[in-house]
Amino acid sequence: MTTLALAARDSRTMLRRSVRRMVRYPSLTPMLVGIPVVLLLPGAGRTAYADYLLPGLLLMTVAGAVQGTAIAVAMDMTEGIVARFRTMAISRAAVLTGHVAGSVVQTAVGIVLVLGLALLVGARPTAGPVQWLGAAGLLLLASVALIWLAVALGLQARSVETASNTPMVLVLLPFLGSGFVPTDSMPAGLRLFAEYQPFTPIIETLRGLLFGTPVGASGVLAVAWCVVITAAGHLWSRRLYERASVRPRER
Repeated sequence: MTTLALAARDSRTMLRRSVRRMVRYPSLTPMLVGIPVVLLLPGAGRTAYADYLLPGLLLMTVAGAVQGTAIAVAMDMTEGIVARFRTMAISRAAVLTGHVAGSVVQTAVGIVLVLGLALLVGARPTAGPVQWLGAAGLLLLASVALIWLAVALGLQARSVETASNTPMVLVLLPFLGSGFVPTDSMPAGLRLFAEYQPFTPIIETLRGLLFGTPVGASGVLAVAWCVVITAAGHLWSRRLYERASVRPRER
């Protein structure tokens, strides 16, 4: 069996481990949609409200999911399980890949729940099959990008508590972008930040795909941001994982 085939086999094993953890703690998945639900419910029956918020809430669901990723990685690093993995004949990269793949599955479940609720409260996307496929692809790209970043944050954290707090800033970025109000209605300083931060082009692209609003250059910027964040998060994660010694349990 080739090295690549062995790595794929070990990654599947680690994916099953992540999925079993998700099944064992099912309450974690509903927690992902807590904030989007709170923000959607006031718009029940108000189609324009739900339509405008939906892209930002979908991205917020992705951002919320990565907090659990960082926590899971930090737990592995502080509780000694990684030391056991390193004594076994498994691919070193499979441990991180399993976390990423498992988090993608959990994130997809959260996105489906938020989308279903949005439809119930009145959101009415006008997307056709191609646009839906494009939106799903962009959400997948954004999920992988933020999950790899969360893996790095989990590896960087010195405790599980730190890992649970660091990614929370990602949940705030839709509020500081075009997720809830148009950027041209913001004060000058905030508008400048909102227009150039990565979440805004992703939100605008999702809005264009789902509701037919102009996408313009946002599509290219959204994909570019996802690729850059994925590459940076992956390289950072691999570097931290390769050099990290097993950390002692926090007391």
